[in-house]
Amino acid sequence: MRPDYPLGCIMPKIMWKITLIHLSSLFCFCCCLRYDVNPGNSPDIPAIAKYFSTKGRYEEVNPYLIEDILAVNRSILQPPSAQCQEIHLTAIIRHGTRYPTVKNVKKMQNLYELVKSSASGKESWLQEIKTEWTMWYTEDMDGRLVQKGVKDHMHLAVRLSKLFPSLISEEKLRNGHIRFITSSKHRCVNSTLSFKAGLTELWAITDKEFDHAVNDALMRFFDQCTRFLEEVDNNPSAMSELDKFRQGPEMRRVQEKIADRLRVPYNTISDDMAEAAFYLCAYEFAIKTVNSPWCQLFDEVDAQVMEYANDLKQFWKRGYGYDINSKSSCILFHDVFSRLDDAANENKSGQRVTEAVTIQVGHAETLLPLLTLLGFSKDSNPLTSTNYATQTQRTFRTSHMLPYAANLVLVLYDCGNGELRLQPLLNEKPVTFPGLTEASMPLYQEVRERYRDLLQGCDFETECQLFKDA
Repeated sequence: MRPDYPLGCIMPKIMWKITLIHLSSLFCFCCCLRYDVNPGNSPDIPAIAKYFSTKGRYEEVNPYLIEDILAVNRSILQPPSAQCQEIHLTAIIRHGTRYPTVKNVKKMQNLYELVKSSASGKESWLQEIKTEWTMWYTEDMDGRLVQKGVKDHMHLAVRLSKLFPSLISEEKLRNGHIRFITSSKHRCVNSTLSFKAGLTELWAITDKEFDHAVNDALMRFFDQCTRFLEEVDNNPSAMSELDKFRQGPEMRRVQEKIADRLRVPYNTISDDMAEAAFYLCAYEFAIKTVNSPWCQLFDEVDAQVMEYANDLKQFWKRGYGYDINSKSSCILFHDVFSRLDDAANENKSGQRVTEAVTIQVGHAETLLPLLTLLGFSKDSNPLTSTNYATQTQRTFRTSHMLPYAANLVLVLYDCGNGELRLQPLLNEKPVTFPGLTEASMPLYQEVRERYRDLLQGCDFETECQLFKDA
């Protein structure tokens, strides 16, 4: 793989403190920060890139980053008074861009073999697939972080330090006031290392290393919630709305159009084949910034259908579809508020806030249940297999919510006279707590009151035990 960073960069010492198994996915990356972005011509962005759901680039959510990957706009932070000073920041961040999983690699391999053996037509994009493109994805990649994923987190670290310079500072890092927590998965550990490397490169720190903690109880809570595993994750009937949509008229039309473009019989393009083609377009763009010939199998109408299918999956498996989806994140919810409470209490007593910044790296499956528990992106009607046409303006859209490196940032402010305020940002954009529509930076006490029932209840052990019949 050709590095995008200048030759001669020296990988920070932090990168060498990785086990060999972690190092394998970063070995060929030269991780010095690059401040010039896309020199020369801009990449050719697929017209359907904004519909890639959880396989989408962070830059499609914040398009200004295409021109300048380190751009920030501090004017979006608008405290009610100049007295307001940030005292604590918690960030829950999804890992960066990754390779496909084994399951998706197998689906893509099947599609590629079909196209090579059976597709006909003179279109240049089809000839490119058949004669030039090679199936370079392998099963041993299995969701590991790619070079772009390293840069996702390095650049995010720099942008957050520019947005909140008094919190994410060299002094705070050196003095141990910034804490790092990660899921045990390679892509999350390596994203955490990349975030730290972004800061150490920014401040040219070479004399010190910074630890991180692996905590799956917090960052992979879904693996340890028995009720979620039994009732949703391992229960095929839980996905009945997705199954019906995948067999329904909208998806069938997409499959027929793909078959027409490839000139193969309709019955050879399954819903899995259509998904594989969509993912090939998405992965080629996210990983290599290439407008792949595979993208020619879809127009915008098709992409919207594919996006809805993925939104249905996320809605029913991690979002509002079942109550246990969000309740499985109770342990992370309480952890976040305990940090905020600790910071508030230390500040009130006149002490320096011990843990000024908490960086927690997990998965889309970590972030979405928490966003759901907090009530973000909730529509008046649930997503179902039959209401695609009426959901075009839905707010539950994973392309906007959960790209690679998606993040929820909560910033606690001291505004003087004991007045504490909390600002939520989703993917570096201020959002409003549901039910607190009057303020983008409400009083912290009002936020605690809004979630009082969850703060008093929402016990992970209780919620996650299987209910027994009387």
